[in-house]
Amino acid sequence: MEYYNYIKSLHLIFVITWFAGLFYIPRLFVYQIEASHKPSPDKEILGEQLRLMAKRLWNIITWPSAILATIFAIWLIILMPAWLQQGWMHVKLVFVVLLIIYHLKTHQYFNQLQRGIVTKTSNFMRLWNEGATFILFAVVFLVILKNSINWIFGVIGIFVLAVLLMLGFKIYKNIRNRNPNA
Repeated sequence: MEYYNYIKSLHLIFVITWFAGLFYIPRLFVYQIEASHKPSPDKEILGEQLRLMAKRLWNIITWPSAILATIFAIWLIILMPAWLQQGWMHVKLVFVVLLIIYHLKTHQYFNQLQRGIVTKTSNFMRLWNEGATFILFAVVFLVILKNSINWIFGVIGIFVLAVLLMLGFKIYKNIRNRNPNA
C-alpha cells in the first residue's frame, strides 16, 4: 500500500488534465461555430486552424487523460474496496457517469465540427461549456466533505452555482449584444 499515494496523485493529475480539456474544447467549438459564419477566406482559414487545435486538444490531451484518470480510479477502488460501501462514493460515481456521458456527447460535437457540420449555436456551446464545471464542483464537494449532511449542502451549492452561471451568461449576452466587441 505504500504506492497508494502515487496512484492517487496520478489519478488527480489526469483528472485535472481531463477537466482542462473539457473546459477548453467547448470554447474552441464556440470559435469554430462563429468562424463558420464569417465570409471567405476568413471562414476557411479560421475553420482549419480551429479544427486542428481542437483535434490536438481532444486526441492528445483530453481522451488520454480521461482514460488514464479512469484506470487510476479503478486501481484505487481495487486497493480500497471499502469505499464502495460509503454513500458519498455512490453519489460520486453517479457524477462520474454523468461526466463520462458529458465527455461522450462532447465527442459527438467534436466529430460534427471536425466534418464542418454545425448543428448548435455558439450560445449553446457557451452553456455546454459549464457542464463540466457543475460536475467538478459536485465531485470535489463529495470527496472533500464525505459525510452526508455536508455533501448534500455541497450539491445544493451546485444548483445555486448553476443559477448564478445562468444569470452571468444572460448578463454577458446582454453586454455582448450591446457591444459586439466585448
